[in-house]
Amino acid sequence: MSPEAWEPPLNRPVLPGTARTDYERYLNMEELLALQKGADEWVHRDELLFQVVHQSSELWLKLCWNDTAGAAELVGDGDIPSALRLLGRASMCLRFITGQLDMLEQMSPWEYQEIRKVLGHGSGFDSPGVKELRPAMARLGEAFHATLVQAGVPLLDVYVHGREHEELYQLAEALMELDEWLQTWRIRHYRVVARVIGDRVIGTQGTPVEVLGRLIHRVEYPELWDVRNELTALSQST
Repeated sequence: MSPEAWEPPLNRPVLPGTARTDYERYLNMEELLALQKGADEWVHRDELLFQVVHQSSELWLKLCWNDTAGAAELVGDGDIPSALRLLGRASMCLRFITGQLDMLEQMSPWEYQEIRKVLGHGSGFDSPGVKELRPAMARLGEAFHATLVQAGVPLLDVYVHGREHEELYQLAEALMELDEWLQTWRIRHYRVVARVIGDRVIGTQGTPVEVLGRLIHRVEYPELWDVRNELTALSQST
């Protein structure tokens, strides 16, 4: 039998679109790969690196805030195990975007100045992913505290008697993990900016880089950080 007779029909696209394969059609690859400037448009070849890092970060952030918002709903419904699964994924998204910031440090600080000239007023302050994530985290925090109230368990007791409140303890730690990774990303982002353009300069929106440095101390769940101080004080008083 000829080799052609064994050719499976599964290699033929069936999804709507004009791309050659269903892989490309499903993922909108033609549109996705057209979102970066072409070589004939670059002011410097590292524009491709810069755009890929930031565009992929926004995709991970989109997944992050959607999973965080979904977890908030699940906590409100009393389904803590399902919420924990989503929160694990959300934290992993923040780990990914933190790690890929390493790529930006592969740019020459001097050569990056050419790219900076074509950014307009573009700034990380305008990240839609971060803007969506913070209210999603706020809703998650509200759902968490409502759960504590409904259970009649103070936050301190969640930790002191954690084995008796295992799900609440795991949920508290999942919120802490998410908050810590968001802060870690902020810290890493600030250090990258300082390394590439300096820490005593003005950003693309007229904001001093040192203002970005002050934001690294922001946390979304201060009560979860404060309870550590309470636990240490409690242990020293007994």
